[in-house]
Parts: sequence; C-alpha cells; structure tokens
Amino acid sequence: MPKMKSNKAVAARFKVTGSGKLVRRHPGRRHILTKKAAKRKRRLKKDVLVDKGQVKMYSRMMLVG
Repeated sequence: MPKMKSNKAVAARFKVTGSGKLVRRHPGRRHILTKKAAKRKRRLKKDVLVDKGQVKMYSRMMLVG
C-alpha cells in the first residue's frame, strides 16, 4: 500500500508544539494595517492554540499521531 500524503496547505499553516498541541497564526495582519489600532496589531502578532473542535481534523490532515 502506498504512503499516506499529508495536506501541505495545513502543514504550512499549523505547527505542532512539544506537548502535541496545534498552534496557528491570527488572520488579518498582512495588509491594510494603517486603520487597525496598535493594540489590535499587537494581539494579532501572537500565536494561538487551535480550537479543540478542529484539532482532530487538522491532525488527521497533517498525519500527526
């Protein structure tokens, strides 16, 4: 049987932490930054954990244990 292929789009967007949790970036920090408040831009900088309802789906797509 051939090897399973991971979904490269998902693999590029999410990172697995040492404890096995998935981390993602905040959307909305690429362009049109002049109208966004500095506080909002600071919050968008930080990584955030993937919601627990989505973890199973993304883990399967990434072929993470």
